[in-house]
Amino acid sequence: MRTAYCVETVRAAERDLMARLPEGALMRRAAAGLAAVCAELLGRGRGRVYGSRVVLLVGSGDNGGDALYAGARLARRGAGVTAVLLAPERAHAAGLAALRRAGGRTVEITDPDTGTGPGPAVGTGPDAGTVAALAAVRRADLVVDGIVGIGGTGGLRPAAVPLAEAAERSGAAVVAVDLPSGVDADTGEVRGTALRADLTVTFGTHKPGLLVDPARGYAGSVRLVGIGLDLPAEPELEALQHADVARLLPVPGAESDKYRRGVVGIAAGSARYPGAAVLAVAGALRGGAGAVRYAGPAGRDVIARFPETLVSDRGPKHAGRVQAWVVGPGAGDDAGPVVEVLAADVPVLIDADGLRLADASAVRARSAPTLLTPHAGEAAALLGVEREEVEAGRLAAARELAGRYGATVLLKGSTTLVADPKDGDGTAVRVNPTGTSWLATAGSGDVLSGLAGSLLAAGLPARDAGSAAAYLHGLAGRRAADGAPVGAHDVAEAIPGAWRDVLRG
Repeated sequence: MRTAYCVETVRAAERDLMARLPEGALMRRAAAGLAAVCAELLGRGRGRVYGSRVVLLVGSGDNGGDALYAGARLARRGAGVTAVLLAPERAHAAGLAALRRAGGRTVEITDPDTGTGPGPAVGTGPDAGTVAALAAVRRADLVVDGIVGIGGTGGLRPAAVPLAEAAERSGAAVVAVDLPSGVDADTGEVRGTALRADLTVTFGTHKPGLLVDPARGYAGSVRLVGIGLDLPAEPELEALQHADVARLLPVPGAESDKYRRGVVGIAAGSARYPGAAVLAVAGALRGGAGAVRYAGPAGRDVIARFPETLVSDRGPKHAGRVQAWVVGPGAGDDAGPVVEVLAADVPVLIDADGLRLADASAVRARSAPTLLTPHAGEAAALLGVEREEVEAGRLAAARELAGRYGATVLLKGSTTLVADPKDGDGTAVRVNPTGTSWLATAGSGDVLSGLAGSLLAAGLPARDAGSAAAYLHGLAGRRAADGAPVGAHDVAEAIPGAWRDVLRG
């Protein structure tokens, strides 16, 4: 399992460790890991470190110090290293001295906000240092982003923006130190211009912003370098891996029958959207439950595709015994099934139209678990905000919904998040690491709902059911698409293969 911790927790662990180490030892440890990754990257690109052109973008503080010490190591191996100092008077003194002793050179630029540094006054155009820095970036084989560390907030300052843009256009490999400059380490938000990296070398632990979009999209590949931090048992975020999901998946025993395995009810579809019912049933049948009961107006379509389904047209109350319900996909404007399902004393998953039709107070009043599965637009409607606000702050939105409804929330999207209503009491938010952009297709969410509902019926807690379903759904999407367009029915058909992959490790 990959875990991520907030800045405050990381800072506290760093302070505790630094108190037990010689001065500067922790930074040199981090820089050694950073330099090793950079050398490996240069070796793949140019075949060697010697003679490579490396540019360090150096801000103030420890993040810049990491870059300077790493640059010194690369310079000693024969790389030509230029450090662009964006705050010359506040550059890390010991790191700067180490770089210069190793033969590295420096370029200082003016901050147009303050006028500090060499060069002309504010408003008179680029200073000579900026011109030289841009030229160095354009020629570089590797650019190391050490502008802003994990304590930074907001986008890049104006002096750094041209350098970030030049780095992205240069064709050089861009390596971020700890996280890309301009992204929020704790929330994954990007407020302004940020530097897009090909690879991020993060120290001690992942930071939430490296796992959650939109910031995740700026990080590229992420390499974790251990530096010996002693971190709490409960992280801020966690991302399940194959072994974690394998431990959650239900496997029938010798004494199992369809009722012991769990029966999931699907209340979905309408005359206008019968396909939603078919797809939700498809996901449920492949989700490990012993049987699927369907209650709704699309029974004929469901039976035609899946004759093993137990069909009723008398509504959820009269459908028979179930261990969990899925309600809402393709439901249209009929709130009746939603009301009936919410009154049932079994776990309930609410998706799509059901989210709009469900009364929030009725959801909060439930004693059995509830799992909400909105996409960003649906979450925005529930929260009374614009969709863009949810997409910019996915972590905050998932937590807010979970708290407001007293339910577990699976927020679908480029990074799917699962937030438990007890998150504020120490339960980590889960972020799903699987998936593909090809899953952005009509009906894909209906398949996910059926799959998660089946896991609820098999006895998994809502948080585990949502997390495991998202993981399998993402793997199935990858298998089905294989780099090409895919339909929701293809994703459903690929779930058994994804399940086998997980169990085999």
